[in-house]
Amino acid sequence: MKRLMPALCICLLAVACICGCTGAGETAVAAPEPLPGNLTILHGGTEVVLDWDDITAMPAFEGYGYSVSTVGIKSGPFAVKGVPLTDLIALAGDFGPENRVWVSATDGYLWVFDADQVDGEGFITFDDNLKEVPAPPLTIIIMYEQDGLPVTYEYGGPFRMVVATATPDIITEGSSWVKWVDTIEVR
Repeated sequence: MKRLMPALCICLLAVACICGCTGAGETAVAAPEPLPGNLTILHGGTEVVLDWDDITAMPAFEGYGYSVSTVGIKSGPFAVKGVPLTDLIALAGDFGPENRVWVSATDGYLWVFDADQVDGEGFITFDDNLKEVPAPPLTIIIMYEQDGLPVTYEYGGPFRMVVATATPDIITEGSSWVKWVDTIEVR
């Protein structure tokens, strides 16, 4: 048995090298592929269904997203890219001050935006110390790209509702940042 141990160790080391288990020669990780998924927009009797290619082909807003949870945990700032909510709504019909927008997710979460919020108004904003500050112009987007990559499932992808700004120093309340968005309904 003593004679087999050195030979066994050499065989295991050779197998580890062949399989790449030593960590040597690591290669760069490729960017993740976009997650599959559709976004449905409902407005009255109109239904518009968009996939990843449809959404990423639309004119995009690029800016920043920075949120705080209801228990004070900050997330961001992130470079964000996505389609403004107003542009998506327009695909299915007109939107007026009497309307509300119901944004729902695959996990059952729902957030309702009133007309002012759809236009980026009526949100409380904070600085990095979580001190309330006057709101700059805000744009509500369906984010599909975060920090230059497709939004991962962990962060709410493929489509996540985000309250975005032109600068990285404004924080918004994260409860309106709906993860895994699959339906936008105008009522």
